[in-house]
Amino acid sequence: MTPHNQAKKEDIAKIVIMPGDPLRAKYIVENFFDNYELVNEVRGMFAYTGTYKGKRLTVMASGMGMPSMGIYSYELFKFYDVDTIIRVGSCGAYDENVKLLETILVEGSYTLGNYAINLSNEDVHFVEANNEVNNEIVKVACDQDVKLRKANIACTECFDPYILDIDSIIKKFPEDKKIIGAEMESFALFYNAKVLNKKAACLLTVVDSILNKQSLSAKDRQESLNNMIKIALETCIKLT
Repeated sequence: MTPHNQAKKEDIAKIVIMPGDPLRAKYIVENFFDNYELVNEVRGMFAYTGTYKGKRLTVMASGMGMPSMGIYSYELFKFYDVDTIIRVGSCGAYDENVKLLETILVEGSYTLGNYAINLSNEDVHFVEANNEVNNEIVKVACDQDVKLRKANIACTECFDPYILDIDSIIKKFPEDKKIIGAEMESFALFYNAKVLNKKAACLLTVVDSILNKQSLSAKDRQESLNNMIKIALETCIKLT
C-alpha cells in the first residue's frame, strides 16, 4: 500500500493498462474483461484487477498530467513490482495530415518541462518507449488490420487548447523529432520506466486537431477508443 493506492501488492498484476480517466478504466473492465475486482479507489483513482481471455491484468487510471502519471506509475513500478505499463489515451494533432480517430503508437515523448530534473536531477527532455512492447503492439495491430501511425509526441504541462500562443510553443520543439501532436502524460511514464528499468508504451487516439480546428465530443471520444483498447489488451496476452 502507498498513500495513493490501497491495493495490496498481490492485488496488482504484472502488466497494467493505464488510461487517464478513472471512468475509462471502469469502461475497459466492464466491456472487455471476463471478471474483475475493484482494488483501489483512493482519490477516486480506480484500479481493477481481473482477467482478459485468461490473462490476469490490472487497469488503473493515471489522472491528468505528468505529476499525476508520475506518482501512480512510479508507485506501480517501484512498490507493486509491475513490469509493464501501457498507457491508452487521447491526443491532439499538430500536423494537418493527421486525422481525427487515427491511432498513434508513440515512439518517443518530448517535453519542455522539468520532470526528469525534479525526479533525478537529470536534464532530459526526450525519452523513448520500450521497443519490445512497441514491436508487439505493431504485430497485434497488423493482425487486427488496424493502421497505426508511429510517431513522436509532445508531452505538455497545459491542455493545449488553452495555451495562449500554441505556435510559439510548437516552434520550441526540436525539428528532428518531427512531433505530430501532444498529450500530457507519456513523458513521465516513459521516464519512470527508464529510471526503474521497467517497460512502458503509449497508444493514443487523435481526438482534436489544432490546425484543422476539429474535435470530438466526450461521448465520441469514449466510443472511438475501442480499437486502441483492443490492441493494448491483445498485446498484453503476448507479453510474458
